[in-house]
Amino acid sequence: MGAVVLDDGPSGVKAPDGGWGWAVLFGCFVITGFSYAFPKAMSVFFKELIREFGVGYSDTAWISSILLAMLYGTGPLCSMCVNRFGCRPVMLVGGLFASAGMITASFCNSIIQVYVTVGVITGLGLALNFQPSLIMLNRYFDKRRPLANGLAAAGSPVFLCALSPLGQVLQHQYGWRGGFLILGGILLNCCVCGALMRPLEPPKKTEDFTAVTEKKPKKKLLDFSVFKDRGFLIYTVAASIMVLGLFVPPVFVVSYAKDLKYPDTKAALLLTILGFIDIFARPICGIVAGLEWVRPRCVYFFSFAMLFNGLTDLIGSLSINYAGLVVFCIFFGISYGMVGALQFEVLMAIVGTQKFSSAIGLVLLMEAMAVLIGPPSAGKLLDATHKYMYVFIIAGVEVVTSSIVLAVGNVCCIKKKPEDAQAKDVAEREVLNKHAEDSKVDSIEVEQFLKKEPENNGEVVTNPETCV
Repeated sequence: MGAVVLDDGPSGVKAPDGGWGWAVLFGCFVITGFSYAFPKAMSVFFKELIREFGVGYSDTAWISSILLAMLYGTGPLCSMCVNRFGCRPVMLVGGLFASAGMITASFCNSIIQVYVTVGVITGLGLALNFQPSLIMLNRYFDKRRPLANGLAAAGSPVFLCALSPLGQVLQHQYGWRGGFLILGGILLNCCVCGALMRPLEPPKKTEDFTAVTEKKPKKKLLDFSVFKDRGFLIYTVAASIMVLGLFVPPVFVVSYAKDLKYPDTKAALLLTILGFIDIFARPICGIVAGLEWVRPRCVYFFSFAMLFNGLTDLIGSLSINYAGLVVFCIFFGISYGMVGALQFEVLMAIVGTQKFSSAIGLVLLMEAMAVLIGPPSAGKLLDATHKYMYVFIIAGVEVVTSSIVLAVGNVCCIKKKPEDAQAKDVAEREVLNKHAEDSKVDSIEVEQFLKKEPENNGEVVTNPETCV
């Protein structure tokens, strides 16, 4: 089941960059698909839920919003569970929660009950799968990590292409209740993905290594020292602003097309187009981010991706027919794919492997409030104005602002020492390679090396994979 001591990311273990890592990547691909595609795919049921319960756009938008808020807001809880029990058992429990929430939702008689079952229970289950899968991916890949992140992130558009038309078919054939029931059964595949998350084995322990590890202090359930890192703080602020508007267009684009009197199947096709473009954008962006010149500057590449996405929203607000919405979905798919492929790669590069499990939980918590109020606020604006143009403009302004905060923050607030960072990275790789090739390496030196990791990214750049 993945004992805690083995799932702790043992020090000195070199990331295999392959092998069983490809199975871990496949599991992360599926989990990412479910986690991000489900809130968007739920929008195909909104019209039926509005008729069933007599509610408005803003009321149904809360379903997707609560799903995303649980995915983000339970970040610290997921981090503590992973640090305490390990990735594999947490993901297996999460898969059961995700499935139970959708199955229970099929028997709901009010929109509030749908909030609790789909939003809270299924959202918690997806969160308990999403974060551990990213942590395991970070442990299994190093040199190929940008590519691995891009491929894993491609799960979101692939599943969006599948779940959106599937949801439409299920709704027509079995109604929204039957659709929820079937989707709950499909979510049990999260348990299968959790079983793939085999912990990395630590190096063979010599007597000296055993003595050193016995003196190692107990691992913290949540490491708040990441807040001393100025690069982490800038990233967190920018990402929190970004998610205010990032998820709004995919949630409302289907309703926009239906409001223009296009058939339901044709409206749902827009999400399929968006997802199809996104499928290719994410792996390609991962390859570009792994290039020798780009990888040390990936934070600025991420800022450009956010700017591209925000400008797409602003221009897309001028769409007045189906052709305009199709063009918008194409460019939104490209920019959205770039953001999806880079957001966690940049975070991994900033904080490093040892602190990533705590850092991702804290980042997701900071983003949770923004995710919770984004789509419902857009729904309120839509109910008041009955014009989708204003919804897309607000979303675009928020994402553009986040890109400016990230770029300007790094230029003005971070002291760069690329030479020191490059030298440190070379030394780190030499130590890990030597440890992997020779099990008789002095374990005390490895422990001392690991203890020298700086706490403040503003003083010394700990990894040349990030510009900060």
